[in-house]
Amino acid sequence: MPKEVPAAPDWMDEIARDVWDELVPELVKKERMELLFKYQFSSYCVAVANFITSTNTVAMEGQFYDTGKGRNGNQKRHHPALKLQEASAATMRRDAALFGLSPVDEARLGAGSQGDLFDEVMKQLNGTD
Repeated sequence: MPKEVPAAPDWMDEIARDVWDELVPELVKKERMELLFKYQFSSYCVAVANFITSTNTVAMEGQFYDTGKGRNGNQKRHHPALKLQEASAATMRRDAALFGLSPVDEARLGAGSQGDLFDEVMKQLNGTD
């Protein structure tokens, strides 16, 4: 029987809710989304939204900005959106691991529980593998 797909929290922005709506149905199918995980996965969705927004800002405004004429002259500085982009990417990688959202983590979580491991060993011993 299919499980209910929880709705995205309304306190997230539109981009984060879109990420939620795109990924949560798959997580529910893989039995990786429970009510207890709502806020942790929300963190991932917000990080993705921040990554998208900061990446768009850098694409539109460039990686550097001019400080203007000051006592040290006109200097180029990194755009502040680059810091948000880096921090968001780090949060995405950390939270993605919890839900199996990378190939390595998918393989790790897809391997099953210890009970499944012993079932596979027993199948090999019995020759039913």
